[in-house]
Amino acid sequence: MAGRSKDFVDKHRVQLTNRVSNIAPILDELLDNEVIDQETYTRIRALSTTQEKMRELYIGPLQAAACKKIFYDILLKNEKFLVKELSEKD
Repeated sequence: MAGRSKDFVDKHRVQLTNRVSNIAPILDELLDNEVIDQETYTRIRALSTTQEKMRELYIGPLQAAACKKIFYDILLKNEKFLVKELSEKD
């Protein structure tokens, strides 16, 4: 599954950046899972748009494959309809 989650996060980068709407709980869970630290969490939360927050995740923590797996699992929980829709297009 780790390969699938990495592929999904990479393949759908533009769609996820543009369409993830519920970013606050995703950031909370990334912090809880130690994917991001408190400083990164605070910096990303301060950005004005969800798209900017998603871009910041992609250029930082989501560079690591292990982080992509955690991110994917968090997406499944918080954006399940978006994940399902994008998965059906694969």
